[in-house]
Amino acid sequence: MSFSSMSRRTALAVAVAAAAALGLGGGVVASAVPSASAAPPVVEAAGLQASPGELWKRTELYFGTTKPDGGELTDAEFTAFTDKVVTPRFPDGFTELTGRGQWRGSGGVISREKSKVIVVVYPFSDRDANREIEEIRTAYKTAFKQESVLRTDSVEKVSF
Repeated sequence: MSFSSMSRRTALAVAVAAAAALGLGGGVVASAVPSASAAPPVVEAAGLQASPGELWKRTELYFGTTKPDGGELTDAEFTAFTDKVVTPRFPDGFTELTGRGQWRGSGGVISREKSKVIVVVYPFSDRDANREIEEIRTAYKTAFKQESVLRTDSVEKVSF
């Protein structure tokens, strides 16, 4: 059966089951089964153990490193920024990733650049996290004259 011949709900259920079987995902999976159903979650239905942990928030921040004058932010400059701005707000830890990306700015020009990504997970009870994340974004845009810092939020099952 092809995806084009399935209903949207059936296709979603098949895709979720396939992702679970492959160990993909990591976030909370919305079930395609109506909530009134007594059917177990897709992972358990596939005969897999549900992972341990509790639900936490996850935020990823994407920082471009090209400066308006054409230069590029150095690793040392980014480390100094994380030491001064990120670490005091999330002293329990975060992950820094380096990659390459592209985006179209407000002027319509596509820019390709080295990027830094900060990933932080925190409990729902952390009432200061949203403000602190916005402070990080604002500080970076101001310090390095950036138009934007992309933010994505999700819910993850976390265990230590």
